[in-house]
Amino acid sequence: MEHKGVECSHACRDTCALLTEAMREETDMTRTYEEMMHVCNYADVHDFIRELLEEKSQTVLRINQKLNELRARGQILDGVISSFDPKPQK
Repeated sequence: MEHKGVECSHACRDTCALLTEAMREETDMTRTYEEMMHVCNYADVHDFIRELLEEKSQTVLRINQKLNELRARGQILDGVISSFDPKPQK
């Protein structure tokens, strides 16, 4: 598999470059399958492409869910860290 230049920073807090790139690629594939479905009129192949499209759509949803989990975890950590910050004295 060709390396596309996506680097892992190993410090995911609010987002993940690798998952973001994976979601972009999976989304592109769903568009490709949608286009194929509109062109194909052979029922067996059309149904097969529809199944592939459904699988890719589920994958996009799973990646999006993981990205949302990472964002939520980052916000929680930020809240915990900020609770330990000293308050400025007046």
